Amino acid sequence: MKLNTRKTAVAAYVGAALLCSPMIATAQEADTENEKEAKRDVELILVTGSFVRRSENFESPSPLAVVDSVAIDSIGAKNIADITQTLTINTGAENNPDAFTQNATAGTSNINLRGLGVASTLVLLNNKRQVVTAQPTNQGLNFVDTSSLVPMIAIDRMEVVKDGASALYGSDAVAGVVNFITKRNYDGAMITADYQDGAHGDNSEYVLQGLWGASGDNGNVMAAISYTNRSPLFIADRRLSRPQDDTSALGNPGSYFLPSGTPIIDPYGCEEFGGSQALLAPSGTVPGLEVGFCQFDFGKFYSYVPDESRLNTYVSANYEFDNDITWSAEFGMARNRAERGGAPSFPILTSPIVPDYHPQNPFGTGVAFFGRAEGNGFAGDPANTESDTFRFSTNLQGVTDTGFWEVSYTRAVNDFMFQVPDVLNTEFQLALFGFGGSDCNPVTGTPGAGSCEFFNPFSTSYTSAPNSEYVVDSFTAKQVIDSKSDLEVIEAFTSFDVFEMDGGFAALALGLQYRNQDLSMDYDALSNQDSFTFVIGNPDIDGSQDVWAAFGELALPINDQLDVQVAVRYEDYGGTIGSTVDPKLAVSYRATDEFSLRGSISTSFRAPTVFLAQGGATTLQQLQDPVQGATAFVAVRTEGNEDLKPEESTAYNIGFSYEPFRDLSIEVDYWNFEFEDLIIQENAQAVLNADPTNTDRVLRAGDPLTGPVLQINNTYVNASSLETSGVDFVASYKLESDAGVFTPSLNATYITKYDLSDPQAGSIDGAGRRNFNNIGTSSPELRVNLGLGWKHDVHAANLFVRYISSYDDDQNCADGTSNTGTCAGGFFEVDSMVTVDAQYNIDIGSMYDTEQSYVLTIGGINLFDEEPPRLFTNSGFDSKVHDPRGRQIYARLAVEF
Repeated sequence: MKLNTRKTAVAAYVGAALLCSPMIATAQEADTENEKEAKRDVELILVTGSFVRRSENFESPSPLAVVDSVAIDSIGAKNIADITQTLTINTGAENNPDAFTQNATAGTSNINLRGLGVASTLVLLNNKRQVVTAQPTNQGLNFVDTSSLVPMIAIDRMEVVKDGASALYGSDAVAGVVNFITKRNYDGAMITADYQDGAHGDNSEYVLQGLWGASGDNGNVMAAISYTNRSPLFIADRRLSRPQDDTSALGNPGSYFLPSGTPIIDPYGCEEFGGSQALLAPSGTVPGLEVGFCQFDFGKFYSYVPDESRLNTYVSANYEFDNDITWSAEFGMARNRAERGGAPSFPILTSPIVPDYHPQNPFGTGVAFFGRAEGNGFAGDPANTESDTFRFSTNLQGVTDTGFWEVSYTRAVNDFMFQVPDVLNTEFQLALFGFGGSDCNPVTGTPGAGSCEFFNPFSTSYTSAPNSEYVVDSFTAKQVIDSKSDLEVIEAFTSFDVFEMDGGFAALALGLQYRNQDLSMDYDALSNQDSFTFVIGNPDIDGSQDVWAAFGELALPINDQLDVQVAVRYEDYGGTIGSTVDPKLAVSYRATDEFSLRGSISTSFRAPTVFLAQGGATTLQQLQDPVQGATAFVAVRTEGNEDLKPEESTAYNIGFSYEPFRDLSIEVDYWNFEFEDLIIQENAQAVLNADPTNTDRVLRAGDPLTGPVLQINNTYVNASSLETSGVDFVASYKLESDAGVFTPSLNATYITKYDLSDPQAGSIDGAGRRNFNNIGTSSPELRVNLGLGWKHDVHAANLFVRYISSYDDDQNCADGTSNTGTCAGGFFEVDSMVTVDAQYNIDIGSMYDTEQSYVLTIGGINLFDEEPPRLFTNSGFDSKVHDPRGRQIYARLAVEF
């Protein structure tokens, strides 16, 4: 049986321009009507966004882009994140993980179509679901980690449905679908070696990949493997931030709150030991003492790019039986390890007491320590992630007289472990009392005697009274979060012709699906007891979600010009979530051979996940305190909410395709998404701004109303609404000449609306805004990719110019001060950015007429080493939009046998 899956010429043009690649997708020359009819009878198409096979000249009524392996290679992509990061329709993805925006998910990557959230884009592998990560983002969203999907060398193409597709695929397809399709019936062997070197620090990367396939009369076997090793890039290697952007008021040397609530800088010294003074009152206000904080610059210890290694394998097989039934199966495994830099120790948020009898206490009374156990002069303590993903999928597919059927089973598991060192609350307090040390018995021991030692938090620890490793080790431990996400999907559907229309046979697809999602997060015993002074802890999480679904699709070729698609899906989650019915209507009208119109409207339903309803986590975020006017790096503790309602949305798309003459293609689409009851994590900054003296939600050191912020308590809620809309423009042209084939291309996305109704921040016009103080994501209004490809004989080259427009940073005011509620002169403007990429490759095998194919590629990303626009925030740039690495020069050798 041969069930072809291929792209139309228009979709290929769109895909080429999405990446501004030189991929030439040539529209077929006009055939006679008889030839078209013959092909309609013979060749079948199954495209992402439909369960019905289509005729060859079918144009999808939904906006569909197809990006093939040639286009992927043309941008020098080493991983899937390199592909999606260049898409103008992708905004707010977390592909530059750092401690400030992705506390526990370093080494992962994801997709965020239209800025609707990393959990709102359905990611498929060969039309089947993939498990989400067990470790959520800072916002509590579990997403498909594209770093663990499949070796790049095995990918044949990527298909993107850019409007809502919940009526076909279920609730996760709110923003659209990205389907990665592997090579089929590959016969031969290929190896590739990539090396990439950065302009800053020791950041470099190498990727080794292999692909093998063999075909017989009735089947094919293919295997792929890839290994990636990436060295880190530390903030110290390329300091984009100002020191004050990465400065904490809790340092070592630290500060001390007197019983009156007045903070006093360490009397033994601050600046001479690497700290910086932040005075809250003129010198001399308290004789012999300075009122304020001894600050600590933690930025240099953190990394823009973690130290990573990735091993990814994939095996597929298919066999065609004599009775027109085909069996196929695939197995994948990914082993990812990442280590990101961290400060020598975290701030201590529990206000431990230094007793009056402490031998180094100069105050003569008990004081509250405001600082950290280790700071200046100490090495950083990294955080580590370990992610292991396994996936198995198998299906049977058969042909009937008028259609086909398929039954499939998919099982995928992600095991994710996160480890980070922190200080133990009780043990640290005991050490201040003089009962420090693993061998000290605080009941029978004597403070500071024998095996019991004092921990010295004062700056005399740098000189006359140093701390021993024995006492430091006694109050230091690792928080370990061992999480598991388990997905199981059983699906069956059939597609068949039902009656004939003027444009061909109407076809109907009917299907059933059952899926089960389990999620568990096992915190270590100390975390279960909230024993840590900064990361605090969390109870264990264990939950599951069962979903039954039935779906149908009707394809109506009304005539040669008009195609109509009607789809509907019913999903039942049971319990308090209930069920939903989501329809979709899509229409494609070919007015002329050169011009066609399309439009679609659909609804979607996104249920609360296991984590959102039953989970919870503590993350670390930079916040601006409107009471003190100071920036603080604080703990944000979020608990699940079992009263969450499902979110609902309506999406519509209107567009046209125009090919005024051969080899020129123009695509324009207007899209709109409207959400109600949007499930979001409350924005911690908005919570703080709304009521900074709410002692139930805002915990402070010293004075509970005016002291420094230590912790924010929040939860997940249903926001009122989010509406976003915009225009996609894609154009591509092929020009043949004696000097070679030139392919200029243009791809642009303009966001016309990104309106938010935030429970704390109120109504927000979020287009062209960073949206730091609300539930949204960074949304530059305009992104443009301009490309020029060239190919001549054995030579090929590509040039790309990428533009991201300026946008407002609502964390800071135009004068550079922090936004504490109002900015009289408006927000700080994040500059626009233009980068230039280039690539050249030569087919050495063709040049020397060798039996094997040898292709050498050299190229550069961000050739002029442009810095990302400055933000006055941790790390100094917007990791949701820009890349901190600067110029990257790479080389690749591909050999195919």
